[in-house]
Amino acid sequence: MTDINIDALLSEGRTYPPPPEFAAGANAGPGFYDRDPDEFWTEQGRERVSWFTPFETLREWNPPYAKWYLGGTLNACYNCVDRHVEAGNGDRIAFHWEGEPVGDRRDISYADLQREVVRFASTLKQLGVRKGTAVAIYMGMVPELPVAMLACARLGAPHTVVFGGFSADSLSGRMNDMGCEVLITQDESWRRGRPVPLKQTADQALAAAPGVRSCLVVRRTGGEVSMVDGRDVWYHEASADVPDDPASCPCEVMDAEDLLFLMYTSGTTARPKGIVHTTGGYLVGVSTTHHYIFDIKPDTVYWCAADIGWITGHSYIVYGPLCNGTTSVLYEGTPDFPDRDRWWDIVARYGVTVLYTAPTAIRTHMKWGPEYAQRHDLSSLRLLGSVGEPINPEAWIWYRKYIGGDRTPVVDTWWQTETGMVLISPLPGLTTLKPGSATRPLPGIDAAVLDERGNEVPPGAGGYLVLRTPWPAMLRGIFGDPERYEQTYWSKYPGRYFVGDGARVDEDGDFWLLGRIDDVMNVSGHRISTIEVESALVDHPSVAEAAVCGRSDAQTGQAIVAYVTLKGGEEGSPTRLAELREHVAGKIGKLAMPANIVFTPELPKTRSGKIMRRLLRDVAENRSLGDTTTLADPAVVEEIRSRATAEAPE
Repeated sequence: MTDINIDALLSEGRTYPPPPEFAAGANAGPGFYDRDPDEFWTEQGRERVSWFTPFETLREWNPPYAKWYLGGTLNACYNCVDRHVEAGNGDRIAFHWEGEPVGDRRDISYADLQREVVRFASTLKQLGVRKGTAVAIYMGMVPELPVAMLACARLGAPHTVVFGGFSADSLSGRMNDMGCEVLITQDESWRRGRPVPLKQTADQALAAAPGVRSCLVVRRTGGEVSMVDGRDVWYHEASADVPDDPASCPCEVMDAEDLLFLMYTSGTTARPKGIVHTTGGYLVGVSTTHHYIFDIKPDTVYWCAADIGWITGHSYIVYGPLCNGTTSVLYEGTPDFPDRDRWWDIVARYGVTVLYTAPTAIRTHMKWGPEYAQRHDLSSLRLLGSVGEPINPEAWIWYRKYIGGDRTPVVDTWWQTETGMVLISPLPGLTTLKPGSATRPLPGIDAAVLDERGNEVPPGAGGYLVLRTPWPAMLRGIFGDPERYEQTYWSKYPGRYFVGDGARVDEDGDFWLLGRIDDVMNVSGHRISTIEVESALVDHPSVAEAAVCGRSDAQTGQAIVAYVTLKGGEEGSPTRLAELREHVAGKIGKLAMPANIVFTPELPKTRSGKIMRRLLRDVAENRSLGDTTTLADPAVVEEIRSRATAEAPE
């Protein structure tokens, strides 16, 4: 490792103080940041969660292992479902579910949800699922997905949800690693009007996962699938005569540190990491952050437009909102089916008040244009959120202006699969917002930016983000691999959690994320983050999206290659290329000027909307492409490769 830190080049001076009327009734009021961390998390543990046995000790910290709410027993399903019905809120809507086919919708109350979860849990019990039985779930965004998760939690059966866009190899690898005995899937899901063969893919995975003895299949489309006698069971048939009375299937008593779920995330090796999340601290962490960051009220209609197959969906579609008794929107399909205004139609129909989505989705809507949002009344929105990667300032401004009516706060949240909950975020009634900044760590979160030697960098300088104290929802390890856990997260700075992201802290103490350290480019001795160059490009009025990577260069070490999508379907040209290079030079300096710009109608994205920069690096280096099975449209990368070859500099 060299002693070179990350250069922070981009400057952003626009600020947005909290609207007075929002601040007056905000959940997080004055003095919130001054709370003693131990006092705060003790209070939240008592207020947010119902315990069968109260916890005795707040936490135990033996780096790198933490335990929270020691001595306490609880059940995640009870907290997310039963207690709300017992409190008289059974008629409150838990989910407004919107299927992709227009008109396919269901309103599911908390009482409905309880009955569905009990029925599902009882059916799983018939298949031999008990406390400790590992269950895999491979489904689309149908109500039965959160129902299945909650049913597992009710029984004390740890689950792993595998995103419905993953391949058979990805599914079997995760089931084998966790030791799953049961798989829950569905016949097919809908995507842009076409059925996606989930059961067919599951069959391929099951052939390579001999430990899975049962497969429970939910009927969604009615498409034909093969069923293996003795292994495969239709859910609608198996549950036909199963009681839905909660007393017939009580919630299992779980220790605060009992495993709730594994969430697999990619690593630097071919084997994915099974991130361990336990019950008590996770539930307190996600419900607390959901309450304060999104300023949740009894009448909130909240929509996290992520997929439950990712950690965002676990924490901020299922466990956090349901623990808080919130009404949420759950949508099965894509933003552009049958037209590009589908999201805004949903917001207007249900009166959504809080929308939480990814910068890639926002930039896609930017590319399509604001006219689709302007077809609908979005005045119900009072708060917008961003998640998944650092948001470009111009995308932030567009989001606020065209979706939030130039009046709503935008909370740009930073967290990871491993953190379980949001750690750095504005609080909408307290924080002066800065487009592109995640602003401040939440109470009790001790974050810092360090140089290579472990010293804090001065304000404005770039470095490596670390966390110096434990938090309730933090990962408890990598499943079955403590050595990898310690090496990956704790070896660079002993005793401090190494995030893997670059960051800087400004003079006000606000954090600016600079993207993954793997995405930092070394140009003539300067370490430049991809997010800053991308933000400079998206700042140009003609640019909708940009993705940047480095390629080997004999003269400068690495040269910057930019892949750019223009607004309104505009085609690139030599004039536009020169204009964008100069624009970047003017925003952040000539050293950050792209050596080449490839204009493309689309960027390669996963079905969850993440840009696959790894594939763009493969194209830039003229390497063979890696795995493309999770791409929403695998043809996009070949189109980019042909354009990159045609537009490569002499």
